[in-house]
Amino acid sequence: MAVSIRLTRIGGKNDPCYRIVVKPLRSARDGKFIEAIGAYDPRKKDNNCKVNLERVDYWLKSGAQPTETVATLIRRARKQAAAAPVEAEAKVA
Repeated sequence: MAVSIRLTRIGGKNDPCYRIVVKPLRSARDGKFIEAIGAYDPRKKDNNCKVNLERVDYWLKSGAQPTETVATLIRRARKQAAAAPVEAEAKVA
């Protein structure tokens, strides 16, 4: 079974909000999913994406293919995760 990592909309009319989910490739956008691994709120300016990178790595190793948008969000989340320990050390010093 081919699996993809993609966005599913959970927001209302004129109020977009998305979940990052793992679902079968041919399922509907807002249909059933296997696992929710993050969230994305495009209306926020900073820190608008939360992703469980451990689960992303697991699914990528299992053969899941992210969409272009989700791949961008994952890259952004990895940058934020790498910058967070540096900021924490700067606050302590």
